[in-house]
Amino acid sequence: MADGTFRGPRMDAMALHDLTAFRHTHAFDPGNRAGERRTWIVVAITAAAMVAEIAAGWITGSMALLADGWHMGTHVVALSVSGIAYLLARRWAADDRFAFGTWKIEVLGAFTSALLLGVVALAMAVESVQRFFRPETIDYQPALVVATIGLAVNIASALVLGGHGGDHHDHHDHHDHHDHHDHPGHHDHEGHGHHGHHGHDLNLGSAYAHVLTDAFTSVLAIAALGAGLLFGWAWLDPAMGLVGAVVIAWWSRGLIADSARVLLDREMDSPVVEEIRRAIQSDGDAEIADLHVWRVGRASHAAVVTVVAREPLSPAAYRERVAAIASLRHVSVEVNRCPHGDCP
Repeated sequence: MADGTFRGPRMDAMALHDLTAFRHTHAFDPGNRAGERRTWIVVAITAAAMVAEIAAGWITGSMALLADGWHMGTHVVALSVSGIAYLLARRWAADDRFAFGTWKIEVLGAFTSALLLGVVALAMAVESVQRFFRPETIDYQPALVVATIGLAVNIASALVLGGHGGDHHDHHDHHDHHDHHDHPGHHDHEGHGHHGHHGHDLNLGSAYAHVLTDAFTSVLAIAALGAGLLFGWAWLDPAMGLVGAVVIAWWSRGLIADSARVLLDREMDSPVVEEIRRAIQSDGDAEIADLHVWRVGRASHAAVVTVVAREPLSPAAYRERVAAIASLRHVSVEVNRCPHGDCP
């Protein structure tokens, strides 16, 4: 070209070959529609209780009702994050811009929700410590009513979220095997049709954690308020607040660690890694020079494998060796002959 710019072949030109057998969907996790529905039901229950408590607190002038109503508002926000994550993951499931599907949107929702849970724990701890040094007069009877209402709402929400089948997929998708070859090394890409055991739904787990922690703090509050009403132990209220804050922080830490591990693709200590190594290297000739494994669904992994051998087989042959590993849903294999003949 006169302007010195290279013009490659048009990308929209008619394909020279039929590539149908080599193409597959990258939606490796079918989602959890049952979990999504239950999450939105709990959002509705919690939001209704929040509005009722705030309205009752406003009418009666009860600060306890107002405070608990706004506290429920934080859980409405956190639970809505889980619901929106489900919605977006499902909406964009067929979007080709997501190379390995949209499941990690759900994991990102779980991570965000876990962070919010940590903020709640920190706020509880600060408030409890302040009340040790600046005790406030507690109207025990209305406060007990509020705590009991909160516990009832959280028990109902826990029953909804923990219902049978909440962690199961509503449908299954299957992929055909496909491979292609490249040089100087041969490459093979495969989408497995195996499903294996369903993994834990981190997004639903984060919503469940919000409900359970709130129920737990309601139980602690009822115990503290009951002791204060019967025995005058006002110190027990902030003490129980600190206990609740520590437990919530612990649960938050676990959720953050689990979701961060997935988001950062920290999977190389997973048992499936050793399964892949044993399967590929089973003939005593092939050796894995490079291996990358990451999660693309609750119970689905993807892998990139570089194999070096004195007498290399086809990529399809090495692919067949890992076909029995149920969680592997997408595998890319590169095969190279040992350049100097001195490979073990």
